[in-house]
Amino acid sequence: LKYTEVEFASCLMSFYCSANFRSAREILCVSGPDLQRLTRLSKTDVQRLHCAVAAAVRKSKPVTALQLIRGECPVLEAGNRLSFSCRILDGLMRGGLPLRGITELAGEITGAFCLQLCLSVQYPQENGGLNSGAVYICTEDSFPIKRLRQLIALQPRLRPDLPPALIHSQRFSDNIYIEHAVDLEALQACVSQRVPVLLKRGLVRLLVVDSVAALFRSEFQADEAVQRSRHLLAFSNTLHRLSHEYGAPVVCVNQVTDVVDGPNPGRCDYGLVGSKVLPALGIAWANQVMVRLMLKRQVQSDSRSSAPRKLEVVFAPHLPRASCLCGVWEEGVRGIPDDHSDLQPQGSS
Repeated sequence: LKYTEVEFASCLMSFYCSANFRSAREILCVSGPDLQRLTRLSKTDVQRLHCAVAAAVRKSKPVTALQLIRGECPVLEAGNRLSFSCRILDGLMRGGLPLRGITELAGEITGAFCLQLCLSVQYPQENGGLNSGAVYICTEDSFPIKRLRQLIALQPRLRPDLPPALIHSQRFSDNIYIEHAVDLEALQACVSQRVPVLLKRGLVRLLVVDSVAALFRSEFQADEAVQRSRHLLAFSNTLHRLSHEYGAPVVCVNQVTDVVDGPNPGRCDYGLVGSKVLPALGIAWANQVMVRLMLKRQVQSDSRSSAPRKLEVVFAPHLPRASCLCGVWEEGVRGIPDDHSDLQPQGSS
């Protein structure tokens, strides 16, 4: 049984009538034996039907390892990244943020990173940007407009590698779209209705949510974990769809929670090794994140004007567990050169 488009449509119509399927996606949720019982097809035909439905539902083709080796999928290549506007930070991330997937920032001074990325994305691709704007969704505090103006004014100091004419030609504030979401309904409406319009028009290529935990922690009680997970998965699914469809990196700021019983080496905490805090929202959210970065304040032992922070890659499919020191200055976030900065893979201990 080999399905053509006409035969496939005819098959689906008969299945909808006989098994009360409301969409093709529901066929993928039914096991092979159950589908055999409902449709009276053979085992081989059911397997082929599952493959045909999966191919029809899937919006993007899968990428094989051979395609990556041959360079046939440029969006996943190491050079296709969004720069942090800092050589040390980009070195930690092997070029910057990947263009597809959710990157989580947890810990301190995460807002400074997000603002810097909103400016970096507007530069041309040859300068580490994506030549587009950014959407900044606030769920807690108001947008830090004064800090943004300061960063814009001091861009020549942060990016001395770029021609001053290029920096002054950018209209940074005109290309940052700000949204305030006061509840989950407003947040979901924003990412499912307004953000896609901007992405489709090519006005933005970066989505920042600051923060993802605020609304999910405030609108659900401790005994409503199932409902919270359901809404959280629906939200993350929307973010993944937008990121993969438009090649736009998604950055989500997350809160941290205290570990009451202390870190347990035998348990996977999805956080800093030996730390007393962990990112919020638990494993349900951790499984939706592609890259998790955490920031931790370090003890200042010298006369630096900015207290050093440790930026650590907790997990990522393309990066080893590594870290570097960074600080926040008037012009933005910069990595701190240090012989003790671990830009090599770390051990698990």
